Amino acid sequence: MGKTKILLVEDDPNINKLIHDFMTARNYEVYAFSDGPEAIDHVTMRGLPHIALLDLTLPTMHGFELSSRLKSMADVPIIFITATSDTETVVQGLKKYAEDFIVKPFELRELEARIRVVLARMPSLDYASEPIIHIDDSLSIDFAHNRIVIGGKGLPLTPTESILLHVLLRNAGRVVENRMLIARVWPNEEEIFEDTLRVHMHRLRRKLESDSHHPHYIRTERGVGYMFTVRPPDEFDTEELEAEQVGE
Repeated sequence: MGKTKILLVEDDPNINKLIHDFMTARNYEVYAFSDGPEAIDHVTMRGLPHIALLDLTLPTMHGFELSSRLKSMADVPIIFITATSDTETVVQGLKKYAEDFIVKPFELRELEARIRVVLARMPSLDYASEPIIHIDDSLSIDFAHNRIVIGGKGLPLTPTESILLHVLLRNAGRVVENRMLIARVWPNEEEIFEDTLRVHMHRLRRKLESDSHHPHYIRTERGVGYMFTVRPPDEFDTEELEAEQVGE
């Protein structure tokens, strides 16, 4: 795995440079911007970061809006950097978007420690190495543009499908429990049930799989969750596959 990629969006030039130089010296790859639109343009051209450090009070795009744009592409972990310690703002940010909050002023070593803690909680992050992720000869994924190319054919993903696929890919080879998928894909919703997850998974499989009832990429662990995997079709035991005939 290469360097950890950090997307830094901070409009104070002094703080921006301090963070950039400090983290770069510690072997992180830092892409620093002063406003949200610049950051979004970078992500759509260069691919996803491993983690985003976002100020809240940016010139043209509030940090919450920027977070929402990033989260519509993929499940990117976010740390907010802010001058406010308002409890309501912190609670709203943590509930809807962020893994952590750090209030200015702060020590750079503390920021690095918080980054390490967040990344340690996240599964493998090799997915972010290129703008377009090539899974195999048949499947490529472009999260920044919410699309896949399967068998040479480009297909759009909805934001929900994109995040769902991103969480599964980041956990490739491991079963992701239904409750975790629901929490990561719908963090703002009070009540999302497994039937809703099943519907979206069915729609995603219809785009990914030549036969959605005998899937090649997304395996079902009945009553537990789902796993992203690439295995020859004849390795699957049909007993383990859930007959999800939603919308047929």
